[in-house]
Amino acid sequence: MIATLRNAWQVPDLRRRILITVALLVAFRAGVAVPVPGIVPEVIQQLFSAGTLFAFMDLFSGGALSRYSVFALGIYPYINASIIMQLLQMVIPKWEEMSKDEDGRKKLHEYTRYGTVILGAIQATGMTLAIRSRGALVSDSIWLVIEAVLSLVAGTAFLMWLGEIITEKGIGNGISLFIFAGIVTEMPREVAQIVALLRSGEAKWYNAVLLLVISIATVLLVIWITEGERRIPVQYSKRVVGRKMMGGYATHIPIKINQAGVIPVIFASSLLSFPTTLAAFVDKPWARKLGEFFDYTQPWYT
Repeated sequence: MIATLRNAWQVPDLRRRILITVALLVAFRAGVAVPVPGIVPEVIQQLFSAGTLFAFMDLFSGGALSRYSVFALGIYPYINASIIMQLLQMVIPKWEEMSKDEDGRKKLHEYTRYGTVILGAIQATGMTLAIRSRGALVSDSIWLVIEAVLSLVAGTAFLMWLGEIITEKGIGNGISLFIFAGIVTEMPREVAQIVALLRSGEAKWYNAVLLLVISIATVLLVIWITEGERRIPVQYSKRVVGRKMMGGYATHIPIKINQAGVIPVIFASSLLSFPTTLAAFVDKPWARKLGEFFDYTQPWYT
């Protein structure tokens, strides 16, 4: 593996792509540490550590949510906008035709960017008004709310731009790399919490071993399903070319088992997390019952 990486580094184009990818991932991590103007960090930490769902969401944002940084929304408005655009292409004939040629796809991608900004503005407004009602802003000024919303939307747009640059000029898919980087950078903190629980006696060693085994088994299962494919056999008939008999060989068409990837899971998680998020900010009995019903530990959530 080390030899492979060394050989890859010696290729100028590949080295340039690696450097671009690393530099933009560093920029992503730097933005996570930039807080939205006007927040009260202590209240934010209390709000986003109160529920396990928020801890789960914060894991995927790389800690940006619990810090309420300019990247708190993450790349999820872009993912949701992309899914909505794909669904609309099925019901709008004109858009379906546009998706079949290069210029049309560029136009649809432009629509996706606009949709990202709109969804980001809606989510940012809802989140900012919610934390303001819980005293997480230094004042109740509407201008402070607008400033916070603009910061969050700008952060999402910036992440979208960085992701497109990585996809075009770097290595891999930029959006997937941001999600991966967010999870990986938060893993040391999660491991430290598990170690602290073991030392305090709140958790037993066999619980940690069981968690490790389940985690490894889950990763292996995901890889197995992702790499799995169904091979459709194709038989090419023989044909005469001049005085020679050509063709007559068999091959196959590989079709992935999981064609959609993780996009449906992310979209469904975004929809199901809304009631729980609402319940965390609305101090009403009906909101608490709604949050309990849609809690991710409940069987009907799955």
